[in-house]
Amino acid sequence: MSLALQNIIRSHQITQQSALRFEPESVEFAQDPYATYELLRGQSKPFYFEAADIWLLSRYEAVDAAARHPKLVRSLQSFMTIDEVAAITRRANWHNMPNHSRFVQTSLLDSDGDVHFRLRLIVLRELSKNFVLKVKPTIQAYVDTLVEQTLERQEIDFIADLAAHVPGHIIGNILGVPDEDCPQLRLWSEDVVQFFDVGRTQQHKQLAERATTEFYLYLKDLIADRKRHPKNDLVSTLLQAQIAGELNETELISTCMLILMAGHGSTIDVLGTGMYALIKHPQELQRLRQQPQHLATAVQEMFRYDSPLPFFHRYASEDVVLMGQEFPKGTKFGLLYGSANRDASQFTEPDRFDISRQPNRHIAFGRGAHLCLGNHLSRLDMEVIFSRLIERTRNIEMMGTEPKYKGGLSIRGLETLSLRFTAK
Repeated sequence: MSLALQNIIRSHQITQQSALRFEPESVEFAQDPYATYELLRGQSKPFYFEAADIWLLSRYEAVDAAARHPKLVRSLQSFMTIDEVAAITRRANWHNMPNHSRFVQTSLLDSDGDVHFRLRLIVLRELSKNFVLKVKPTIQAYVDTLVEQTLERQEIDFIADLAAHVPGHIIGNILGVPDEDCPQLRLWSEDVVQFFDVGRTQQHKQLAERATTEFYLYLKDLIADRKRHPKNDLVSTLLQAQIAGELNETELISTCMLILMAGHGSTIDVLGTGMYALIKHPQELQRLRQQPQHLATAVQEMFRYDSPLPFFHRYASEDVVLMGQEFPKGTKFGLLYGSANRDASQFTEPDRFDISRQPNRHIAFGRGAHLCLGNHLSRLDMEVIFSRLIERTRNIEMMGTEPKYKGGLSIRGLETLSLRFTAK
């Protein structure tokens, strides 16, 4: 397809879609993106979001197909020359970030092909379902103590006082990070990840680079300590893989950083929105109290109902056809997992929160080669926390006004959630 024809098609489609306002940085979108997602799903073709030069896929079938498509990749490096990548990186203002470029932009998450497969196998064997089940007693003991401390206070901010303490502590414990350092790792993770959203500024860029640098120096010291004093933790295990030649030093630090970042924000966010969903649907909360066997499906429904990571990108590594439309090599796509998980063509009454929903083939963890490696651990954290809270409380109610959601397209989470607990 010629460049002129591509521009004509794009111009025509943008004109057709001009009536649809897509403002992912607005307060209105943060509070309720689902009305906009429904309008997007009503489009016959992918929606072009000009501000980010990206084509948005919103229907379940299209998002699922794109996530599995072998020619849709995460990194430009897998199909472009160094000079082409440099030019695109500069236009998007991803340049002049030496440590962010080294450890974040080329991590396991943002790699493809043989490199991705090699690193994924290393992490997969360490974070397998069996391994996660082995650490369940540790998770249970920590959560039990935290919940008891929470119930003593009766009134809390569920996000800051409970949810924020669990994922980072658990994944930090698995990696070998001291408990007292976990809060700082969460702050670094948030500062690094925020640069991936569509509304990033020069200030966001500087924040992301500084956080990545501090994160890198911390992990470098931690790894050096494990060289001298190996322990029974994931850092020591990954270090042995590096010594054996399975990954290099940059990949070792990048992988540790990714595991810590992935284990923080998204699980905190879905803990908050999951609790909020139960409070907004008291009949489902009561049903879960009476029928705790639905806990596993309830957790899966929390991921579907308010997906914590509703947006991921892909690039066309060659010309592709999606939803009957041709797209040239290099086209950037936005996979709207949050929209796909509310698609009525896949889910009966998609806007209804149903703790026993089956089947529930949501896409909150992605699909294909980039399926989330931490999904077992994240779901286990959720099950342990909600199980304990339901066992130890007679009533959970929200205090104050409706909570505010975080802004942006890439995350879905509450800023705060004020609750009052009545213990049994």
